[in-house]
Amino acid sequence: MTTLPGALPLLGHVPRFARNPLDFLASLSTHGDLVRIKLGPHTAYAVCHPTLVHELLVADRTFDKGGPVYDKLREFGGNGLGTCPAAEHRRQRRMIQPVFHRDRMPDHAQVMCQEIAALTTPWHHGQTLDVPAEMHHLTTAVTVRCLFDAGTDRAGFPTLSSSFGALTTGFTRRLMWPVPAVHRLPTPANRRFERARLHVHRVTDALISDRRAAGADDDNLMSVLIGPDADGVSLSDTEVHDQVLAFLLAGVESAANALSWAWHLIGTHPDVQTRLHAEVDTVLAGRPARLTDMESLELSGRIVTETLRLYPPDSLSTRTTSTDAVLGGHPLPAGASVIYSPYQLHRRADLYPDPDRFDPDRWQDIDRPPPGTWVPFGGGPRKCIADSFSNILATLTLATVAARWQLCPIPGRTVRPGGHAFVVPKGLSMRLHRRPRVCLTSGSVA
Repeated sequence: MTTLPGALPLLGHVPRFARNPLDFLASLSTHGDLVRIKLGPHTAYAVCHPTLVHELLVADRTFDKGGPVYDKLREFGGNGLGTCPAAEHRRQRRMIQPVFHRDRMPDHAQVMCQEIAALTTPWHHGQTLDVPAEMHHLTTAVTVRCLFDAGTDRAGFPTLSSSFGALTTGFTRRLMWPVPAVHRLPTPANRRFERARLHVHRVTDALISDRRAAGADDDNLMSVLIGPDADGVSLSDTEVHDQVLAFLLAGVESAANALSWAWHLIGTHPDVQTRLHAEVDTVLAGRPARLTDMESLELSGRIVTETLRLYPPDSLSTRTTSTDAVLGGHPLPAGASVIYSPYQLHRRADLYPDPDRFDPDRWQDIDRPPPGTWVPFGGGPRKCIADSFSNILATLTLATVAARWQLCPIPGRTVRPGGHAFVVPKGLSMRLHRRPRVCLTSGSVA
């Protein structure tokens, strides 16, 4: 184990991390496979090798959900499936798993297709598109319909996207500067965060009250949450609230960011865009994509995989050792904070040649990446329960939109990664160009 040099008194490596978090994370592997860093006065251990990350993720009871990221997430996001400790996780996952079973995907995909059509119908040739806003609108609609059997026309839903943005920005500040007194000051940023927090919680409560009034029908996540589990035990109101809030945050924010990055990468790589258009013209012949097209949309799927490699939803994740542990032959004390970064792992040159290059073809003939090398959804028992759901939504969206539209970068606009824990595209607007319609019968264009 090595110690990262350059720690400042009291602050440790926080200033370097705050100044350029992604570069800081990507550089850690140059110092070793397990690196001791200082976050203020606290010591944390950064796991930089895929084999060790796999060990970390598989041993979920030893390396439990916790540490700086999850401690802060629980403060405003509750104790849902993604943040709860291992002792509570198995029961929660068993309850929720049927909602994401493969047998449910045709119904989910049908809703996805309807919402993609609703999103794109008002688009027009030459329009300047706020890509993240559009993708947030889509993922919000899909999430609340598929998981909560709700519509997006009720009060509060149209502004969820901006509230999530304020929450993630405020979360980053609290993670970088964990001084509670500072975040209680009545600054504009703190007021925005508090308004967003209250708004998201109000929407969450409204979703729950609407479903309780309608009654459980066993078809969606909300019905599962408010009904009894296999042992006849029901979740408390607080537990239901935390689960709904967790799926809102994850289902909307992570999926929207991934789709936004995909459009940016496609638009800035004309060769990939040309091939994508050729694929959708061949497979779809002018119609929207369907779930049954997934296997034929090979390039579309590889674009999603490569986008998640370059810009995983979370740049870093943390764990806490529940007992004295050993990782990679190095002893770690109970209560230690352990960090791993999907962003750092995905940009290791020994795992991915020319790692900063967008190359969907690097995934040809790869059924399953080696353990620990591609972890946008985590791994082990805590792997994201909605990974297949998210992949289907992303692939159907890319294919359906690409069949009718070309999203072009706007000259002079700079797009950059923003955020710290969440990798979000800043400044991403694109110009819409309508593509020729492909005739369903002859394959000709019109």
